[in-house]
Amino acid sequence: MPFKDLKKLLKKKSFKLTPPSLTVNSERTCQKTDDSQHKAPKVDCLDVDQMVEDEKKMFLEAMADVKPIQRGDRVETYSTASLPIDNYVNSDDEALQELQQLVECGKGFVVSNTPEYIEGTGYNINPEFAKRLHRGDFSIQAHIDLHGLCVEDARTTFELFLKDSIMTGKRAVLVVHGRGLSSPHKPVLKTKVVEWLRCGPWRKWVIAFSSARSIDGGAGATYVLLRQRPVTRSQRKRGPS
Repeated sequence: MPFKDLKKLLKKKSFKLTPPSLTVNSERTCQKTDDSQHKAPKVDCLDVDQMVEDEKKMFLEAMADVKPIQRGDRVETYSTASLPIDNYVNSDDEALQELQQLVECGKGFVVSNTPEYIEGTGYNINPEFAKRLHRGDFSIQAHIDLHGLCVEDARTTFELFLKDSIMTGKRAVLVVHGRGLSSPHKPVLKTKVVEWLRCGPWRKWVIAFSSARSIDGGAGATYVLLRQRPVTRSQRKRGPS
């Protein structure tokens, strides 16, 4: 054993221990600590140097029989484990990544959370129908695009489209009108479509309407859910059952 002679060296007291209450400054002067309850005798700094030499000698004697392990006899392993990259991503990086995905592919964009979102219901209809319509609970069976038309032409086309949809039994349709971003004040066609659905003669045929999902045009298009039969005057007065 490399330390088999340690016990013998301790018995011979071939080195001196440093008193616990002594400190040595850079000018090789020794002082007693103030917090010690017992006064320790002064020790010459030469004794401290001798102690260091004795400890060094003792270490060399203890390690005399130790042989270094040859490189070929060692088994070396290298850790390939690494922390997940998410641990290094801070909140700013995450926000930047979300913004990049929003700009490049529209991921994370929710139309219903924007000021451009619209929805409404017909006579005596639960508002939940408009939310379901926006979620895509009803399959779209027909669509019309009013882009590039003036208001009068757009209204004529819109009415012919709704009439044909009702006559052919279509219940859920899509009206594309654009977002009207180039309009100086508010989107013209979009505003008119909402007006025709809410106030015009077609209101009695409307169950609900809402802005479309992003895949169908977002705020630039409107879903319309139509009735099979128009609401009568008595039904309007009666209110929800």
